[in-house]
Amino acid sequence: MKPAVATLGLTEAERESIERFEAKVIQPSMTSLVILDFWADWCGPCKQLAPVLEKIAEDYSTKGVKLAKIDVDQDKLIAAQFRIQSIPTVYAVYRGQPVADLTNYRSEGQLKKVLDQLLAQLKIEPEGAVPKAEIEPLIAMGEQVLEEGDAPRAVNIFRQVREMAPDNPQAIGGLVRALVAAGELDEARQFLGTVPDEAAKSTDIARARAALELASAPKVDTAPLEARIAANPEDHEARFELAGAKMASGDRDAAADALLEIVKRDREWNEGAARKRFLQLLEAQGLEDPWSSAQRRRLSALLFT
Repeated sequence: MKPAVATLGLTEAERESIERFEAKVIQPSMTSLVILDFWADWCGPCKQLAPVLEKIAEDYSTKGVKLAKIDVDQDKLIAAQFRIQSIPTVYAVYRGQPVADLTNYRSEGQLKKVLDQLLAQLKIEPEGAVPKAEIEPLIAMGEQVLEEGDAPRAVNIFRQVREMAPDNPQAIGGLVRALVAAGELDEARQFLGTVPDEAAKSTDIARARAALELASAPKVDTAPLEARIAANPEDHEARFELAGAKMASGDRDAAADALLEIVKRDREWNEGAARKRFLQLLEAQGLEDPWSSAQRRRLSALLFT
């Protein structure tokens, strides 16, 4: 269905209706996702839905979402073009075309869920945002440099990305992990403390937070701990402390081995503390990392055999 309408032979009121539609819906939809609400003043359900749509439009205004309302009595020609049979009828419009029928989504939670999906699928950027095409190569470069062990250079790369996209969770998370790797734990904590609420829910921030927590474990002499374990292999507290020390020194393999040994001997020790810390270790490395995948298989083998 194409909302564009020929103007030949139309009345002046119909021409004005089309001009309003072009200005309120078509033009904004070239760069934003427009929630198009067909309503009327006499429609009770429309009045109930209106505050929900207005709140969502306000909450998502920085994400590239706008709200447009079409009064079916005033703009009958537009309503006819969309073949509106009942109201409220709500569409999502992008680049001049309806991309989703939102009519059956009435609650704030339902609408936000479908909008999140549409924004991701259509790759819609907030107004004034730096395009992902410019940011993603820099993020990939920062991750590669960090993986190669050049933490200071990775910090510089992620700082540059964050200047371009201050609220991007990948940029923030990458910068925090690079700072952790560079030993700048205080600055890493500072950045995590200023993360926007929406970004804070992302896996990138969760990974950065896990990396910081693991790196914050106090560095201790492992010899006494190893002696305790040699004398008593069931000393899970010593083994757990040893795992923390290994994490703090960057020896993830030894840390994983120690934690899995506890799980093997007593998976419920200290309310499953070893398993929880092990999963935190994987999160810090990135759950999609090949190393994490291999370690996850080791854990599964212990738990399910």
